[in-house]
Amino acid sequence: MAEPLSPPRTDASPAPQLPRPQQLDPIALQRQARRLAAHGQASWLSLEVAQRMAERLAIIKLQPARVLQWSGLLGGGSEALRQAYPQAEHADVEPTLDLQLRARALHKTSWWQSALGRAPALQVLAPEDLAGHGQVGLVWANLALHTMPDPPATLAAWHSALQVDGFLMFSCFGPDSLVELRPLFARQAWGRPGPDWWDMHDIGDLLVGAGFADPVMDQERIQLTWAQPADLLMDLRLLGGNVAPDRFAGCRGKTWHRKLLEALETLRRADGRLHLSLEIVYGHAFKAMPKVRVSPETSLSLEQMRAMVRRSGA
Repeated sequence: MAEPLSPPRTDASPAPQLPRPQQLDPIALQRQARRLAAHGQASWLSLEVAQRMAERLAIIKLQPARVLQWSGLLGGGSEALRQAYPQAEHADVEPTLDLQLRARALHKTSWWQSALGRAPALQVLAPEDLAGHGQVGLVWANLALHTMPDPPATLAAWHSALQVDGFLMFSCFGPDSLVELRPLFARQAWGRPGPDWWDMHDIGDLLVGAGFADPVMDQERIQLTWAQPADLLMDLRLLGGNVAPDRFAGCRGKTWHRKLLEALETLRRADGRLHLSLEIVYGHAFKAMPKVRVSPETSLSLEQMRAMVRRSGA
């Protein structure tokens, strides 16, 4: 069930209290990004969630001229976005150098396209290329926010990239993802199986704090099943890996791997299959017109003035 959140705060209202930090191991994140970049394609889950996100685009009447996909290589939303906005310019921001290099290699312009003066079908950018951009109509981020070491900074970058009245649409893991693994790991004293991700109310507060307007959050739970523990582990590797800073710090061996496969058998239910649950959090929000303070002297950028004229004439 979608839940509208409180409107952006005014200067007189108190700042929202930020949630606890989303603890992620930055070194582990880099290793996972390197491994997934070598794999070079979106997971089956990313493709499925991207399709579910694309179905939500019908509620948005705006037709963006520029679409920015965050972590598009692993997000798997390029085809859906091109079908929804065939006339728009499309760009992909990859958060790490490994993902940038892989994405650029996949979207490299051929020699004959270069000879004809054709640009790449998809422009691949780094996060620092977005500084003060403010010209994007849609920022799309599928299953990316929960992998960011500093989500408030990521939301600020998305807000900066958007034009006034542009919108953000994203999805990420919620705190009830893979909950079945927690007691299993606790019984074996194996450390944490994954980080504590933020819930949708925490993320909604962050959206408001970043300056977004009219944020709406909702979530759904997906049950995943497997016939064998080895298949379960293989699929989880495609989704990333354990980046909790308090996970087991040492290297695992064959004996531990065998014990893990045995322990995963406890996830088998009456239907004979192994079950794990995922909580997928969805959100969308708009970039509102900045509020102008009344003072003896007020400064406005040219873009702000143009936006005010467009709105008054709408």
